[in-house]
Amino acid sequence: MGFFQKIQKAKRPFCTAVIVAAGNASRMKGVDKITTTMGDKPVIAHTLLAFEQCEGIDEVVVVTRSDLIVPIGEICKTYGVTKVKHIVEGGSTRTESVLKGLNQADQKAQLVAIHDGARPFVSNGIIQSTIHAAEIGAAAAPAIPVTDTIKEAEDGMVCGTPDRSRLYAVQTPQVFDIDLIRGALFHCMTKGIPLTDDCSAVEQLGKKVMLTDGSPRNIKITTQFDLLIGEGILSCPDAT
Repeated sequence: MGFFQKIQKAKRPFCTAVIVAAGNASRMKGVDKITTTMGDKPVIAHTLLAFEQCEGIDEVVVVTRSDLIVPIGEICKTYGVTKVKHIVEGGSTRTESVLKGLNQADQKAQLVAIHDGARPFVSNGIIQSTIHAAEIGAAAAPAIPVTDTIKEAEDGMVCGTPDRSRLYAVQTPQVFDIDLIRGALFHCMTKGIPLTDDCSAVEQLGKKVMLTDGSPRNIKITTQFDLLIGEGILSCPDAT
């Protein structure tokens, strides 16, 4: 590393990535979405390599099920993933799992990038731009505009149509000042506030979240159909 590269690295905040891979894959009909092969690698290998190759990430903590701790460690060895410093067992909820990951972060960490382990196509540009936005505003997430019309319904009947121009589908990594997100998640956990993403935790404290440009390619593998989409993305890497 050259002199000016060292200076540049010293100026930027230390950022830990917490990769959350602790789900039970209930919608995958018995297929483990984290370790299943997509293309020539397990899904989690694609995800970890994206963060391994990102200069803005200093270390990685993986939070997973107890039965996947050893297999993920072997995957790291097989694919040369060296930034993973800890692989720990998750909790009974996503909030507990993320907090367990945060507890393993290096004391130097100023920012944390929280990412879904089953979101393997995140680009270097998305990671870097979201880190930069969080460095400025303490909380940031990539998102894409919603293209479908969304309906609110109650008992099977439409009761409202939100303005689509104001709606965004939020992705990961969601990047935060590490003290802010740790406090926000602990607040929601003690208050019993349910969360579907980590941005919601800081929103509960009245904190604004900056949105950065996500990508339609940055999908989350949730169903077997998503695996087919993933295979298509791998076969057409330049398609947008």
